[in-house]
This record gives sequence, structure tokens and C-alpha cells, in this order.
Amino acid sequence: MMLLTAHLPILQVILPLIAAPLCVLLRGPRLAWGLSVLASWGCFAIAIALLRQVLAEGSVSYALGGWAAPWGIEYRVDVVNAFVLLIVSGISSVVLSGARAGIEAEVAKDRIELLYTCWLLCLAGFLGIAVTGDTFNVFVFLEISAISSYALIALSGRRRALIASFRYLIMGTVGATFIVIGVGLLYMVTGTLNMADIGARLPAVAESRTVAAAFAFLTVGIGLKMALFPLHLWLPNAYTYAPAPVTAFFAGTATKVAVYLLLRFTFTIFGADYAFATVAMEWILLPLAVLGIFSASLVAIFQLDVKRLLAWSSIAQIGYMVLGISLVSVTGLTASTLHLFNHALIKSALFMTMACVFYRIGSTQLADFAGLGRRMPWTMAAFVVGGLSLIGIPLTVGFVSKWYLILALLERGWWPLSVFVVLSSLLAVMYVWRVVEMAYLQPATSNAKPCEAPASILIPTWALVLANLYFGIDSSLTVGIAQRAAESLLGVSS
Repeated sequence: MMLLTAHLPILQVILPLIAAPLCVLLRGPRLAWGLSVLASWGCFAIAIALLRQVLAEGSVSYALGGWAAPWGIEYRVDVVNAFVLLIVSGISSVVLSGARAGIEAEVAKDRIELLYTCWLLCLAGFLGIAVTGDTFNVFVFLEISAISSYALIALSGRRRALIASFRYLIMGTVGATFIVIGVGLLYMVTGTLNMADIGARLPAVAESRTVAAAFAFLTVGIGLKMALFPLHLWLPNAYTYAPAPVTAFFAGTATKVAVYLLLRFTFTIFGADYAFATVAMEWILLPLAVLGIFSASLVAIFQLDVKRLLAWSSIAQIGYMVLGISLVSVTGLTASTLHLFNHALIKSALFMTMACVFYRIGSTQLADFAGLGRRMPWTMAAFVVGGLSLIGIPLTVGFVSKWYLILALLERGWWPLSVFVVLSSLLAVMYVWRVVEMAYLQPATSNAKPCEAPASILIPTWALVLANLYFGIDSSLTVGIAQRAAESLLGVSS
């Protein structure tokens, strides 16, 4: 047992990597789904064990092949990436548990095993990005997750999905190229790829133009991956035309991993002093965050497809995370890290309701939601609770995130921005209300009959919805972890 515990960091990545090709070899959609679910829940169990270990004992270092860092590749787990591992594996496990019926309804039967293979490869990529302590390894796992993501979108078979996948491929490739150029420049000035080692050597060469160029390339590349305004144009189509369960998975993981990368490179490698004192990065991130929140929320109001509406909302929520980062304070980083977890719960729950709707009516167009509150009461009740959490109503996780963000803004004396955060929630009220109004206040067609989604999709959906309420009422665990993560990033002792 002790031997197994010592290898948990590598098992986190190896488990889905081994299971992925087996899904194709099984030659059966349900067998492939069962193996995928087992592998994903196994990753979640490992993530819980790693988080418990890190909280109790401190950072965990794992040298691949016995080669000590910086000569070999190191997997390093601290409270920051342990939290991200928990988010990614947890969302994947819950969504995948309810994905079978939705995937069988949207994907051609002969491609379903391939979808589960790509899902596990994407999961392995996300987990690898979070767990590795090697900058080039980040690029490798980034490409694994990206290539499998393009395939996951295209596998829906719709013509627009192929176009969305191609556009995502183009922009994703640009972002990955920027990142690998930044990593190469860092290697040129430091002679190492290990994150901790780069962080220790950079201060001696911080005045170099090469370091400034590396910082710029990495910031833009990561900004593309996290869909930071105005680098967000790939996200709405990708989320809209991917199979609904895939969108629920992406919404809770993909951009969260990218935000983690921004935190890791900014605070662990370059350091807060360089990023925010020398480069003054907050005056770049802050206006982009504010513009992203306002413009994306405004665009969401006018969408006619509910999946697209939620996709634009995700861009606005990324703005809240970036706003917290730009404050460079423990409270601000606590708000951002906390929102990684909370927004994953919110959006995965909402997109799972879209999976329920698409399964029954074959559409997510707003006009087709007329009378759906009476035809699919459990599904639409789940949407209402998720929508309230997205707005930030008290007793939901959305309120907890915005509360800490407002506290962080008031700490800096930026009360106009705290007012802006409150007012921006009114925009969320408007686009959530459009769906609620259509579902509950508009008459259904005359031949419409009750057609609730099957329990296999509803149960995971409601598990996410109830998590929105539970962690909104008792936030001590998530806030405590987020605060420790913020202190770790800023080098502040609690």
C-alpha cells in the first residue's frame, strides 16, 4: 500500500492513458463507457488522496525514472494543482457517469468507442498539465489534450461541429506555438526546464529582453487557451456544436486548467514581483477582465441557442477569475482559485441540463424551450438552481466566489469595480431569465407530452446541482483550500 501511495502522481496520468486505447479494443459502446467511468473515478480517488496528503504533509515530489530534478522530469503536487486535479477528475467522473445516453443520441454508433478514447486522452492531458513540474512536459500534455479536444468536438458529426473544430484547431495551434516559443526562450536564458529551477534562476537574468519576450509569448498563448477576452473567439462555437456531455466536460475543465497555467507561470516561475511590479501585468489583465465580463454577458443576452448563451457566459466568468488574479492579493487569488471550483460545478450542471434537453427534443434552440418547465420539470428545476448559482444568489457557490471577489476589491479600495461586479450579475439575470421565461411562462405546442430525461442523465445532473447548494451553504472546505493555495502562490505563510 505504501508503495502504491508513493506512485500516486504518475498513476494520475497513466491510468487514463492506459484505459484510452482499451476503449477501442473492447469494440462495444457500453463496455467502453464502463471502462471510461472506472478510469475517471479512479483518477478522482487518486486526486482526493493527493489533496489529503498535500494538506497534511506539504508538497509531494515525484521523479520519473528515478532521475532527480532538474536532470529528470519531476511531477510536483502542491495545494494549488492538487485542487485543480480534484476539479478536473471530479467533473469528468460525474459528467461521464451520465454521458452514455446523450452520447449515443448524438454520435454515430461506430464512433462512440473513439469518443471515449479521446475523452480519456483529453483527461490525461489536463491532469498531466496540472501535475507536471516540467515546462516542456506542459506543452506535451497541452497537445495531447488539444488534439483529443478537436476530435471530441468533431465527433458530433454535424457540419458546423467540423467547422468549429477546425477553427479551434487553428487558434489552439497558435496558442500552443506561442507557449512552446516562451518555454524555449526560458530554456535559453536559464538552461533548465524544471519550473522550480527556472523560478530560482530567473531573478539573475530578469533584466534580459529574452525573459520579457518569454513572458509575453506565454501570457498570450495561455490567454488563447483560457479564452481570455479578446482571444476567446474559438470557445462559443466549440461549446455549442460539441456533443452536450462533451461540452459539460469542457466547461468544467478546459479553461480551468488554462487559468491554472496562468497562475503557475505568473507566480511560481516569473514571480509576482516581476509580473506585477516590473511588467505591471495587472494593468493588462484588469481592463481585459472587465471588458470580457461586460461584453460577453451582453452578447449572451441576445443568443437564440441556449448552449451558445451559456458558452458566452463562460467567457464572462473567466473575466471574474482574471479580475481576482489582477488584484495580486491573498483575497483576490482566493476568489479566483475558489471560482475555478465553483464555476466548474455551475457550468457542468447547466450543460448537463442541456444534455437532458437535447436527448428528449433534439434541440437546444431557445424557441424550443416553450413549455419545457411542465414537460421536463426535473431538468428545468436543475437549470433554475444552476442559473441562480451563475447569477450569484446567496446559498449557492456563485455567491461565495463573488463575495470574496468583492472583498478583495474593497481591500484595494476599488469600490467602483465592486459595484461593477454586482451590476454585472444583473446581466446574468437577464439571460438566465430568458430561458426560465420560455420554459415556464410560454405555452407548449398542443401535441406536447411530458418527456422527462432518463434517470441515467438526471442523477449526475442533480448531483452537480446539489453540490452547488452544499458548497454554497458550507464553503469552509473549499475556501480553506483556496486560501492556502493563494498563500502558496504569493509565498505568504499562514
